[in-house]
Amino acid sequence: MAIGVTEPVAKQPGSAKRPFGMRDKVGYMFGDFGNDFTFILQMMFFMLFYTNVVGIQPGHVGLLFLVARIIDGFTDVGMGILVDRLPVKAGGDKFKRWIKFMAIPVAVASALMYMSFVADWESYTMKVVYMAATYFLWGSVTYTAINIPYGSMASVISADPDHRAQLSVFRSTGANLAMLIISSVLPLFVYTTNAEGVAVLDGPRMTIAAVVCAVLAVVCYGLCFLNVEERIQAKPQPKGESAGIGKMLGSITTNKALLTLILAALLLLLGNLFLSGMIGYTFLTYFGNGKLQSLASLASLLPTFALLVVAPWLGKRFGKAETGSAAMIFGGAVMLLAYFLHLQQHQAILWIVLYSVAGFTIAIFNFLVWAFITDVIDFQDVRTGQRDDATVYALYSWARKVGQALAGGLTGAALGWIGFSVDAAKAGQQQSEEVVNGIYLLVNVVPGVCFVLVGLVLFFLYPLKKAVIAKNVEILAARRAGTTLAEDPLK
Repeated sequence: MAIGVTEPVAKQPGSAKRPFGMRDKVGYMFGDFGNDFTFILQMMFFMLFYTNVVGIQPGHVGLLFLVARIIDGFTDVGMGILVDRLPVKAGGDKFKRWIKFMAIPVAVASALMYMSFVADWESYTMKVVYMAATYFLWGSVTYTAINIPYGSMASVISADPDHRAQLSVFRSTGANLAMLIISSVLPLFVYTTNAEGVAVLDGPRMTIAAVVCAVLAVVCYGLCFLNVEERIQAKPQPKGESAGIGKMLGSITTNKALLTLILAALLLLLGNLFLSGMIGYTFLTYFGNGKLQSLASLASLLPTFALLVVAPWLGKRFGKAETGSAAMIFGGAVMLLAYFLHLQQHQAILWIVLYSVAGFTIAIFNFLVWAFITDVIDFQDVRTGQRDDATVYALYSWARKVGQALAGGLTGAALGWIGFSVDAAKAGQQQSEEVVNGIYLLVNVVPGVCFVLVGLVLFFLYPLKKAVIAKNVEILAARRAGTTLAEDPLK
């Protein structure tokens, strides 16, 4: 029942939708390409820009991340409910319309976060206010308004779980393309060496880079909008029978698959974003050469494009949860090995090799993770008879943002714990030996532990293993065909 579900849906009477194909996959890839021209830029350079260029204390940046994520708990879920409940005109698209409306606002908001003239302001308070205002505008408003519909859209492009795994892989490929550009090309442009021979982040160059990324984001969003089709439409509930918002949220928050995936996402984002936040400090401070970050990014990202073919095969052959669990445990173990080897400054290449191996295995899970959430949406449909695509995705998205906040807060706090000096960094001076060694410990141990925990959660707690997913697809296909299965909980 799983194979070929989408085409009958696409060809039902009155439907002018073309069958699912490569155009959808490439178009969906460009959506995340656009997202990550702003998201990965923020992930890798926001804290570094505001500590080393503007002169904000790391703890204040971390506090901003935490407060923003609390606010996002309302804006993300509110956006999900809005997308699910806002009426759609006959023949219209539930999700694509938001991409058209929000592409330019999110790009502008992103560029505003990296204006180097803020570093020249005398008032520390005004610097913090500007940092917070632009970050909230980007993350809690405009990015939420485009990312929630975009992520939810995968569940209506196709009903076939193999197609959805392919969409997840192409989405992650888009993210990796953005990561490749931002982490490999930008360091060559934004990092310079001052008169004392210390590697520094150049403020005006960072501003130029942010504007270029914003323009590229808009182009990518346009390609997504033009090439993706929404094929699955939820049957409208008879008047008076749709669940109230409170009842719907209550049902979603008892979804074991969603709750377990949220826990895994928190740990994944905590480890992944902490690693991304620390990577710049590692090459600038521990290895003494910021430009090595480009080599590290190339070495870790280029092999992952093989996952376009490998990841869907692994997911189909062994199951997505089973594959992701093994990959995360192995990747975490490699990061912990890198710490215990305690490589020295002249051994940077060996550290890059270990970092790349860990990055490849972790990418296996990242390439499949967006198919996890469509499986969870199906599970919610099987349980309740309502899809609530955007609301389910919004809760998951918020959990990921909490992981981002914890990572940002932990990065800022950890730098404070080891004695990182903002004044020394802004003045282009070397950090103390204790700080240098502390950075090496943090960049390896925290991500390593988090990645191992993700694998254990998927293996022991996540309920949607391969056989369960196949049964859920069968139940939903029977419902669409108007037939019944004995295992259908609503029949």
